[in-house]
Amino acid sequence: MNMKNQKPKAIVVGGSIAGESCAKALISAGWDVVVIEKTRGPPTQNPTGAGLGLDPLAQKIVQSWLHEPELLYNNTLPVTITENQATDGEKKISWVIGREEGAKFLTAYWADLHGLIYNTLPPEIFLWGHQYLSFCISEDKLTVKVRAKDLQTAEIIEIVGDLLVGADGILSSIGQSILPDFKLRYTGYCAWRGVFNFSENDSETILGIRKSYPDIGKCLYTNIGSGSHIILTELKKEKFNWVWYVNQPEPELKGKTTSAKVSSDMIEELHQRAEQVWLPELSRMIKETKDPFLNAIYDCDPLEKIIWDRVVLTGDAAHPTTPHSARSTNMAIIDAAVLGKCLEKWGPDHLYSALEEYQSIRKPVTSAQVLYSRRLGQMKQGLSIPGRERPFDPKTASLEDLEFIVDIKVPLFDVVPPILDSIFRSAC
Repeated sequence: MNMKNQKPKAIVVGGSIAGESCAKALISAGWDVVVIEKTRGPPTQNPTGAGLGLDPLAQKIVQSWLHEPELLYNNTLPVTITENQATDGEKKISWVIGREEGAKFLTAYWADLHGLIYNTLPPEIFLWGHQYLSFCISEDKLTVKVRAKDLQTAEIIEIVGDLLVGADGILSSIGQSILPDFKLRYTGYCAWRGVFNFSENDSETILGIRKSYPDIGKCLYTNIGSGSHIILTELKKEKFNWVWYVNQPEPELKGKTTSAKVSSDMIEELHQRAEQVWLPELSRMIKETKDPFLNAIYDCDPLEKIIWDRVVLTGDAAHPTTPHSARSTNMAIIDAAVLGKCLEKWGPDHLYSALEEYQSIRKPVTSAQVLYSRRLGQMKQGLSIPGRERPFDPKTASLEDLEFIVDIKVPLFDVVPPILDSIFRSAC
């Protein structure tokens, strides 16, 4: 810090849920914040994400950030049941291989959750339409300077702060600056995603889904076929959210995105394959979903470090993960909360101690959860796994394999870091 009574300043790169969560947590810790985001303005809908699930700890954190905590429940649906089904596409039959009650997740539409958090923040802290270019640490290591480009005027601006937070996603430019040789690991499959809006629609498609999935609205359904699986759940505001994982070669991606360009031929092939793989009710819903999109799925082995001098990574920038344990958004929110509490505890004069504590709390948890999610995805997709004699197939699986698939035990899932005890207790 340059002036004794001046608030410390953080520069956050990334205006998605990870970035705005960091902004909220750091402002609550007494910091000034600037958020650099390349998109032109706050999103009203998300072109690369749809539904998501919030775990109990992330729920408590978000509630603690909201002016009216009940707003979270007004924009989400509770999931109290998880059911796994095996599907035989040739015989067009499904059967239950596992069901658990007592889950405590909330399902949300990406844009709704983003809007809830965004509306608690001062709009003037966001530099929309600005692309991060580079950063440098001052010689005395007391400040960090960030260069960014205004995409409308091409003007280059410089911002000086006390901390740089890389919350810019799985293709993090901050991470690439620090680790130029870093490479993501393609999993071997992509995810087709869609949101089926059934408002003012009482079609046979809706009736078929509700008949085949009678607990939809409070249950997260997973259908597992041979070498593929699909997830179905209901969102608030009369929407069904589905995610279908398909084994395929790594697609060619243009620009900094994991979303592949989708053609009409690809969508037609998707519809034909759905008819072959899934039951008629599910394939019909997929066919009637407008604008499905395709994400290539990546992760990486856990990084050795997520802090460097006055730079810290959070969210997918710190630990790219597959979606199979619903960890991506949850880890990002918890990262932000822990970072904020560490900075508040240590104060700006002991920044390095705060960052070391953040890393010591989060890295063991996120590393274990990333690797668990990787194996779960490999199993459900029927991929070869070192140490296994043959790929998983629900039609021939052993009891042990079925228990791994059904009885999901995310490592350290129930562990609340002591530094967050106050948040958890206040929201109970």
